[in-house]
Amino acid sequence: MLSTVVLLLVAAALIYFACELFVNGVEWLGRGLGIGQTAVGTVLAAFGTALPESVVTLVAVTTRNNAAAKDIGVGAALGGPLVLGTIAYAVVGLAVLANRGRLGSAALTFHPGRLRRDQGWFLLVFVAKVALGLVAFSFKPLLGWAFLAVYAVYCWLEVRRQDDSAQHEDLEPLTFQPRAANPAMVWVLLQTGLALAVTYGASHLFVMQLGAIGQWAGLSPAVVALLLSPIATELPEIMNALIWIRQGKQRLAVANISGAMMIQATVPSAFGLFFTPWMFDASLLLSGVVTMAAIAAMLALLYRQSLTAARLSWFWLFYAVFAAGLFYLRAL
Repeated sequence: MLSTVVLLLVAAALIYFACELFVNGVEWLGRGLGIGQTAVGTVLAAFGTALPESVVTLVAVTTRNNAAAKDIGVGAALGGPLVLGTIAYAVVGLAVLANRGRLGSAALTFHPGRLRRDQGWFLLVFVAKVALGLVAFSFKPLLGWAFLAVYAVYCWLEVRRQDDSAQHEDLEPLTFQPRAANPAMVWVLLQTGLALAVTYGASHLFVMQLGAIGQWAGLSPAVVALLLSPIATELPEIMNALIWIRQGKQRLAVANISGAMMIQATVPSAFGLFFTPWMFDASLLLSGVVTMAAIAAMLALLYRQSLTAARLSWFWLFYAVFAAGLFYLRAL
């Protein structure tokens, strides 16, 4: 067990340092491509950090004659958005409060209009994906293309928007080319790609050790898959948010999470629709309901213009409700 804990800590450290490289590289990549700062968070960073989880879901749901693997894939498609909409947002709120001295304020800084749009898009898509998990019909797999199309349209709109109040201000020197005022794109791509590769490998190591700890604690594989694994797979997004908040770039931190939620709501769902019956049991339905409740609460705060770091920091309670409900269902 000691070796498992050590590997868990090593994996977490690798993820953090890889995310340091990634956020630095992806900001320069956005500048080089002429993409607005917020779109860097919602599209480039979100796609980069969510891509490994999407690939894992694809591999799981395409495993032949393995119903357990398919269930894990569907669980990942539901668990990812749940963690992002609860734990990740709570971490943002807590990080802003913890860094109030460095930031000079405990106020949460973000684009209200863009966040409302992002979360509104997400909630509509997520309601549709949960509804599809309650009914069976022959052409359901074809609807997977609709989810991919929605994400493509979302990315197109995000990249075209020019409502950033800060366009790549205060960029730190590229780590792989620190003396260059305008680093070469090949170094930007190399740093960003290497950071993603390390993040991907370290995340899988983290998930494996977390699963071993779950078994040691007597948790069933289903509980580990639904309750613990999604936290591990969304760790890169959480790390990115912590790094950007430390740098005073709250808009990027919030945008990265909301953008990652969009890709998690669409691409893994499409894979699930293509390759599984996409029918939910009580645990998956509970996950979907709690996620929708969390985002509905956020939208209510946004429309009342009362979303603060302190209020956001309490969103972990939604995940606690899910955990309690999951253990109750497993005990029945």
